[in-house]
Amino acid sequence: MSRFVQDLSKAMSQDGASQFQEVIRQELELSVKKELEKILTTAPSHEFEHTKKDLDGFRKLFHRFLQEKGPSVDWGKIQRPPEDSIQPYEKIKARGLPDNISSVLNKLVVVKLNGGLGTSMGCKGPKSLIGVRNENTFLDLTVQQIEHLNKTYNTDVPLVLMNSFNTDEDTKKILQKYNHCRVKIYTFNQSRYPRINKESLLPVAKDVSYSGENTEAWYPPGHGDIYASFYNSGLLDTFIGEGKEYIFVSNIDNLGATVDLYILNHLMNPPNGKPCEFVMEVTNKTRADVKGGTLTQYEGKLRLVEIAQVPKPHVDEFKSVSKFKIFNTNNLWISLAAVKRLQEQNAIDMEIIVNPKTLDGGLNVIQLETAVGAAIKSFENSLGINVPRSRFLPVKTTSDLLLVMSNLYSLNAGSLTMSEKREFPTVPLVKLGSSFTKVQDYLRRFESIPDMLELDHLTVSGDVTFGKNVSLKGTVIIIANHGDRIDIPPGAVLENKIVSGNLRILDH
Repeated sequence: MSRFVQDLSKAMSQDGASQFQEVIRQELELSVKKELEKILTTAPSHEFEHTKKDLDGFRKLFHRFLQEKGPSVDWGKIQRPPEDSIQPYEKIKARGLPDNISSVLNKLVVVKLNGGLGTSMGCKGPKSLIGVRNENTFLDLTVQQIEHLNKTYNTDVPLVLMNSFNTDEDTKKILQKYNHCRVKIYTFNQSRYPRINKESLLPVAKDVSYSGENTEAWYPPGHGDIYASFYNSGLLDTFIGEGKEYIFVSNIDNLGATVDLYILNHLMNPPNGKPCEFVMEVTNKTRADVKGGTLTQYEGKLRLVEIAQVPKPHVDEFKSVSKFKIFNTNNLWISLAAVKRLQEQNAIDMEIIVNPKTLDGGLNVIQLETAVGAAIKSFENSLGINVPRSRFLPVKTTSDLLLVMSNLYSLNAGSLTMSEKREFPTVPLVKLGSSFTKVQDYLRRFESIPDMLELDHLTVSGDVTFGKNVSLKGTVIIIANHGDRIDIPPGAVLENKIVSGNLRILDH
């Protein structure tokens, strides 16, 4: 057989395979479409339009999921961002503040991502309702911060909560308590998408309800959904009509994400006259942050690259603190007019995150998600600002909770700031073991929160309790062996100590 004939038959068989895949893909899309139409027929009339929008959004995402295969970035094209595309915060701050802070603030809307539950910390209901400091919840602190701004500058900065179907009802019940605060609070819901069977790729849900058997059939599709949901809610147009220009978006559990007047001024009065449509606050990586998404230059645009998108052979390089020095805090400043324009052009491009889950009955499903920061490449004149670590203070675990409850921080008008009594600005590394995972267990194990002003590192493992007024300094490691219990006595001062199973206290 001639070389030409061999090449031709190879090309035909490859072509045949890709045609076959295309037929399979089209059949699968048709099956999913039929399933979604069946689900839609079960929607009550008052929910019909809303459900239809959700399912249409899911269909678009599913279509893209079938088109895209393999890691979504070509590693060879990834470059370090140009120097001027990530500005140091000091440079932004050096420009000072305008005389008319009030008029600048009146163009801002604060949006908090409030879709998450407190389950990972052993709590029922929305995470934002967990008490974090002096009985104040995440939501209390957020409202206090914005009320303080509005009173100080005589402004009207509204707070918008993006809820999910998991958090909406409980959040709305609580909002009544803020009726007398000087903050207008709005809510909208992110979409509700069906989980799909990992094998068949068909929706698990049989109808629109999300109680009983269907509880696990639905999910909120990640915070990248904010653009479509905010637009569909009508709030985007309302705020543009009121003369608002930017939203400041952040996770409600990031206690460092307060309104920064210097960044806002930079946006409202751009130094080169070119308006910036998207600012991502980034901060320097430490070894604890190696998995965080990083900003890169990709095909001439700033692009957020997450660890899930990195081809396996390059994961270690991605984690390197020397090559990729910064990561995304998910504090974002975005132009409202730009969101409207891009949403109407269907031009917001975010990579799909495929999140595998196993349901209680053992069924393997996948949920398709997107991340809000991934849209940076769709906006014009985007900018990264390298902010101090203090603007990234997330509370994901009880170890984080211990830090923010301690005397390392002082609380003023809803904002936490590092205590002046701490001699160095770094946050101690705290690792609490599995006995502390749930908030109620954690609280039971501390009679009072220890003095941690001089702490560098704390590791606690096993059945350990702390008496009142304990002081921890330097490196402290406390390990109770299985079956043993360690009670740290009231008033104890542990400095560079290892405390092991039988309460022997050794110098570290």
